[in-house]
Formats: sequence, C-alpha cells, structure tokens
Amino acid sequence: MDFKFNHYNYNVLDLEKSIKFYEEALGLKEVRRKEASDGSFILVYMGDGSSNFSLELTWLRDRKEPYNLGENEFHLAFMTDDYEGAFKKHSEMGCVCFNNEDMGIYFINDPDNYWIEIIPTK
Repeated sequence: MDFKFNHYNYNVLDLEKSIKFYEEALGLKEVRRKEASDGSFILVYMGDGSSNFSLELTWLRDRKEPYNLGENEFHLAFMTDDYEGAFKKHSEMGCVCFNNEDMGIYFINDPDNYWIEIIPTK
C-alpha cells in the first residue's frame, strides 16, 4: 500500500476572512471549492501551487460559536526561504502568537486561532 498526503482540514467561522488570511500570510490560493446543494456547508481547498497537498477550510452555515481548539497542541508547519522577511510580514499583520528564538521557529495564528509553525529552509 502506498499513501500520499492529500489535505488537512480546519473548520472556520468566517470563510472569506480565512481565505484572505491564508492568501496574505502564506500565499495560498483557492484550488477548488465544493458547496452543499442546500447551502449547509462550503469546502474551500487552499494550495501552494507547487505540491498536491491542500488545506481544506470548512464553513458550516449553522455554526455560530468559536471552535474549541483545546490547548492548540496540533498545528500545520510551513517552510520558507525568507524566514526574516516572513517574520517581519507576519509581525506587521499582528498574527505572530509565539516566537521560539532558541529553536529558530515561530508560530502565527489564523482568524480562528489555529496555529501555524513557520520554519526556515535549511
């Protein structure tokens, strides 16, 4: 058996705000969308244009309260060739939520408070 990464899911309250965040913060673009015929949900898949992996943003029409993310011990990780530039951009966006200078990484949080780790390409 051979398995390959396909996608990861985050449930979001404000789909357009989340799409804008992932476009601005990480350069992801919408690669496909699925909408329920009754309007109860929308799935938007965001990709980086270079891999087949995507982030699925799920919006549920009837969900009004924030999602319980526990202690946020799970996260996605992205690598960048311009770590300093990325840190500056994310700092200006106000989304850096944790900076671990000893490990040389930092985390940003999206509009629903999901954490994303930023790692320099070595």
